[in-house]
Amino acid sequence: MAALQTTKKKEQDSLQAFTSSIAGLLSSRAVLEGVGVGDSSASPTAALLLSILQESTGRIATILFAHRLGTALEPECKMYRLAADIFNDAAMLLDCLSPALPRGPRVLLLSASSVLRALCGVAAGSAKASLSAHFAKWGNLGELNAKDSSQETVISLMGMLAGSVVVSYVSSPLATWSLLILLLSIHLAMNHSAVRAVSMRTLNRQRANIVLSTYLDDEKILTPKEVSARERIFEWDGAIRWKDSTPIARTEIGHSFHDLVRGLAPPHSITGSRRDVEAKLANLVGLYDGEDFLVQYSLVPRVALIILKEGAGSIAQLKAWALALWVAHRHHKTEGDYATGASSAEAILNLHRTTLDDLSHRWADCIERLAAAGWDLNADSLETGSGSRIRLETKTEQ
Repeated sequence: MAALQTTKKKEQDSLQAFTSSIAGLLSSRAVLEGVGVGDSSASPTAALLLSILQESTGRIATILFAHRLGTALEPECKMYRLAADIFNDAAMLLDCLSPALPRGPRVLLLSASSVLRALCGVAAGSAKASLSAHFAKWGNLGELNAKDSSQETVISLMGMLAGSVVVSYVSSPLATWSLLILLLSIHLAMNHSAVRAVSMRTLNRQRANIVLSTYLDDEKILTPKEVSARERIFEWDGAIRWKDSTPIARTEIGHSFHDLVRGLAPPHSITGSRRDVEAKLANLVGLYDGEDFLVQYSLVPRVALIILKEGAGSIAQLKAWALALWVAHRHHKTEGDYATGASSAEAILNLHRTTLDDLSHRWADCIERLAAAGWDLNADSLETGSGSRIRLETKTEQ
């Protein structure tokens, strides 16, 4: 199966790299035309300053993007791999638009193009590393990367040779834009198909929703290939779906103790005080005394906060996600049964207690069958941001 995935992906990678090389030559010609190549009044200094501006904005974008989304790049590598190509193709379109604009807007457009290419570089590099590790089944990651780079170099060289012929004959705006859109359409279609062909073995948020809801509903464990056919490339971050339904709630994992307190007892609109927060917190902590996590579910808005205790590993995170998913589903089915105020809080706590008991009785079987189906349970793929951990200590009164 892995060999078939690899072969199909390489074929599609080759075609997308070939079309991208030709499209890149068309966009490069447009940039050169925009900066004044062939115009006797153009200044080399102005072109140099524009190049410095593009490099600067691109590097700043790289730093900010890596800081903001660095943790999410590996768990969501399929999404960011396709997003990288969208960024790159959008940059080519901006480059080809630049000659038609005056100098001021042209500088802004080329700077935006540089930012998009920087985002492409970060997303594509990280996603490629994760996908290479996925395909390196026998510890041959270095060999796989070397061969992949060699293949990409050969295909890009062929694309440049073909592109040098193309740009010699395609010069009118209509022909240039028609060919560019055709090439970029093929490029995105091949990349989308290549990403769809990959069956990841790690359980990120979306795949966890699909696998766990199917198990809890039908007691069936889906394989990575079956899940790959059902998962979306682009998914709302933290969305909870029961099987393939519309989102029924949102989950946030790895939040701080302050977020937990704020979710348990929202502040009064005038005084800012929080009512009964100590009692609610004591009930919640007592309920999850034997677990490495706390789950707090809010009715309005429908958000499940997962607070991880110190030492919580990948299995504990997956159980917390399964609990949040099941609580949200059960609440969604019986939403009209929950009142407001203290009775609602007590009903939600009872729902947590019942769901935790039901899940704990089935959890060992679930983990065993997940491992047998080929899922990697050692990867922490549910946190897509810098998470926090809490330590709970019990003080004995003397």
